[in-house]
Amino acid sequence: MKMNLKKVLAMGLLCAVGCGFTAMGEAGSFKLSEDVKAPTIALKQAAQVGLLTHETAELQNLADKDAILVMSFGTTIKETREKNIDATVNAIKALYPDTKVVVAYTSHIIIDRVKANEGLVIPTPEEALAQLKAEGYTRVAMTSLDIIPGIEYDYKKAVFNLHKNDFKKVTFGTPLMYWQGQEGKDDDVAATMQALATQFPETGKKDAVLVMAHGTPHPANAYYAVMQDKLIDLGYENALLFSVEGWPAFDNVLEELKERKIKNVTMMPLMMVAGDHAMNDMAGDEEDSFKSLLVKEGYNVDVYLHGLGENVDVQNLFVKKASQAWEALQAK
Repeated sequence: MKMNLKKVLAMGLLCAVGCGFTAMGEAGSFKLSEDVKAPTIALKQAAQVGLLTHETAELQNLADKDAILVMSFGTTIKETREKNIDATVNAIKALYPDTKVVVAYTSHIIIDRVKANEGLVIPTPEEALAQLKAEGYTRVAMTSLDIIPGIEYDYKKAVFNLHKNDFKKVTFGTPLMYWQGQEGKDDDVAATMQALATQFPETGKKDAVLVMAHGTPHPANAYYAVMQDKLIDLGYENALLFSVEGWPAFDNVLEELKERKIKNVTMMPLMMVAGDHAMNDMAGDEEDSFKSLLVKEGYNVDVYLHGLGENVDVQNLFVKKASQAWEALQAK
């Protein structure tokens, strides 16, 4: 049964008002309405939406010593790490040259392999925060290089909640795509799709761009449908999005290609780095790679094998997210 969009929005607004939530802050944070006089712990936790800020009352006498923690899943491929993760982190460092900026990876497997292969020791977010505390840092702006607020982002949010009382003040920013223009917030999805489109080649009626995302069992997988709608709204109707481990799947877009009688396809990853999924699942020479399957179906296939971190417009969006976390840290 379909419901009128205005009715859906109205019901959402009523729920927000009834629960006592109110939109606050230019940086994209929310807080409970001042009309809620005695919020329960559960209600406070439910209100942890958007950019998060925590101040520990017992530590307010400490002097301010600030740092930025940039968190990423990571990659074992040195070249793509330098072009994507390091390039984005360096853009953040350039904006705050006098501030300590620490990088942490969430993948323990990647951390172990990088250490074994390169001798490079990269901490987990928990280890990075412990080291910052040991070095006397009292305030930390946490930011992530996540694409959507899925499992990876939830992990980092859990780290924030578990360690926030270790510092005088901690903030935690939102991932690349979070807000969708609601409640006066930015339309992160539209901005990211517009940045992504700077990579698109010129296309005709027989051409298509296939954008490969990761996919997730997390409810945030629904963001992919929003991305597709935003691409259409922006005029990129020949750009189709699919995921490796979620919905829509490759078979869904393959059916769409056939219906549109597409002949030429350009593939590119919607991932921070062009790692194993991009090089093997998407562009590999194996017969079950998406490229090979398309060639077998008779399509002419080109591959754009670059991570989002190489896209300067996307880098700028990540820098903006880090800046929001930093500005919230500085706010009185």
